[in-house]
Amino acid sequence: MNKTRGFLQLTYMLYHHLDKVGGSKKANCLSVYLSLMKYCWKSNDYRAGLRHSTIQKDTGLSRTTIHRTLLTLTKLNVISTIKGRSGKTYQINPKFVKFEKGMFQNETSMYKNETLNVSNVKTLVETLIYSNTIEEIIKNNRGNKQSIIDNLAKLPLLDLKMDKNNPYYVRLAIQRKEELAANEKKTYVPPQKILQALKSISKNSNPRYREKVSYNKRNNLDYKGNPIAKDKNKV
Repeated sequence: MNKTRGFLQLTYMLYHHLDKVGGSKKANCLSVYLSLMKYCWKSNDYRAGLRHSTIQKDTGLSRTTIHRTLLTLTKLNVISTIKGRSGKTYQINPKFVKFEKGMFQNETSMYKNETLNVSNVKTLVETLIYSNTIEEIIKNNRGNKQSIIDNLAKLPLLDLKMDKNNPYYVRLAIQRKEELAANEKKTYVPPQKILQALKSISKNSNPRYREKVSYNKRNNLDYKGNPIAKDKNKV
């Protein structure tokens, strides 16, 4: 591997795009992404063939965690996976590695006030791209109340409780989440057993059927009306 590159690029766009997972999952995504970036160079169209063992060596994460994290990055459209005969090739979405226009500039007030005696110094302008998952779901499903509730119910309970901007939908989403959890705990009777029970109830409620059963018992007959053979071994 060419080691002349002095840094690994991490854009604000990607950093806050990963807010959608949050917590330790976000930290794992960042670690795995930076490991991929060590090998995915622009000259190779941000592609590289890697083994999980290589990523494990870079990140210290377990192979199970690496596998799950790669799936998460794929679902978030941060990377794509290309299967080949010799293994998998990973490609970084150029959207998250391209230079962000206006990220560096030397015309800001900070530059003018603080770097008057410094030449060729560029000030980093932070453009915070924050993605509020709850508000995105509400916006993307506007006009479909049930769809909003069902999608919000898929979010972690803690995320819902922490939101203070959408109390109405959050309350309904928590209720829906509790309903789904309760349904998972229910024990359902197989339809076949229900049909058999209904059939038995129907037969037993028929007077003619009860008379026939009573007659067969008195005369030692089976359900077809044939004599039941006596066991000779019985005394």
